[in-house]
Amino acid sequence: MSLKDKLFPDNRLGLDRFWNFSRGGIDNFRSGLRDAVSGVEQTRSRMMEYDQLLVWAVLSLTLIGLVMVYSASITLADGPKYSSYSSNHFLIRHLISLAIALGVGIWTFKIPSKVWDRYSPIIFGVTLLLLVAVLIPGLGKGVNGAKRWIPLGVMNFQPSELMKFATVIFAATYTVQRQEHLHTFIKGMLPMGIAVALVGALLMLEPDMGAFIVVALIAFGILFLGGINAKLFGGLVLVGITSASTIIALSPFRRGRILAFMDPWQADNAANKGYQLTHSLMAFGRGEWFGTGLGGSVEKLHYLPEAHTDFILAVIGEELGFVGVLVMIFLFYWIVRRSFMIGRTALQLDRSFAGLAAKGVGIWIGWQAFINMGVNLGLLPTKGLTLPLVSYGGSGILMNAIAIAMLLRIDYENRILMRGGKL
Repeated sequence: MSLKDKLFPDNRLGLDRFWNFSRGGIDNFRSGLRDAVSGVEQTRSRMMEYDQLLVWAVLSLTLIGLVMVYSASITLADGPKYSSYSSNHFLIRHLISLAIALGVGIWTFKIPSKVWDRYSPIIFGVTLLLLVAVLIPGLGKGVNGAKRWIPLGVMNFQPSELMKFATVIFAATYTVQRQEHLHTFIKGMLPMGIAVALVGALLMLEPDMGAFIVVALIAFGILFLGGINAKLFGGLVLVGITSASTIIALSPFRRGRILAFMDPWQADNAANKGYQLTHSLMAFGRGEWFGTGLGGSVEKLHYLPEAHTDFILAVIGEELGFVGVLVMIFLFYWIVRRSFMIGRTALQLDRSFAGLAAKGVGIWIGWQAFINMGVNLGLLPTKGLTLPLVSYGGSGILMNAIAIAMLLRIDYENRILMRGGKL
């Protein structure tokens, strides 16, 4: 006798329908439960395809930057320069920039790394044209004596930020294609040297020496990782140092900055070229170990120029203290570390372009953060470079998002290949 007959000995005709209905409901429940478990497993599998700690490090820097941009800019509307702005002006524009960067970053993640490899020379060439366009009257927009932006309505686009990304993918492609010539001067180093010199000439006309330094570090850093001849690389470093020294020596403005950097507390320097540096150092001094508290900065009250852009780390040091600065340093260290590990994995999988591009992103983020922090802390002469992912600035945030998205895509492709999949 079946279980149904034991449970329901009478009225079988009516109970047959009830039993079948109940059994169907149980089967549907079991099927739904299996689908739910399968969905959880698929979600977990997808999550394992991303470097979650890298994503959290990037999000942490971005959110800290959002809070600190608001804190550093909230009082700017009280001054004559920004008297027509509301106290939330820079916060709203920064939020818009982050929204645009997030959307473009998601779209960038869907692009296979081989596409960047294929079109990198075209992207590099187009970016060169944009650097020229900035210098054309009526197209380029000048701010504080520098012409670095192309107005696009929603935001002012800075081609030098795009050039950093273009240099990453172009140098990676160049290094892979010229691998057998990297030990020669004519076919190995000279073409890249000419390209970097051309970029440098255009950037110095803006002028934007900080961006030129970062571009040169990216290009020749990737060449070094790609296996360029050590003697040639040493000569290249010597030429770079000589060129930078010559540029500084021939420019009274830059020479004055170097002298102010050497002794910022000297009366004339503190009131002129060393003004930003002295107030940045005072901000760090006020912060001590744990800071004055969020919103408690005094230096942002029209004492420290560009507190929401180039010198935002000084405000972080004043309000969050030494501990807050250490957190920032660790987050940047983690991003650079993961970039190099992702690049190493790609190289082990015989994906040369992807590996060098990933390490190139690490070089870019790492060196720019190092220079910005060094300037804020008085370890390097003052340069107009923002803190990646943190400082106010639409173009910088946008290009950082594209670079991180490409890095995550390379990591995603690595994980597929390591599981035996195909791209």
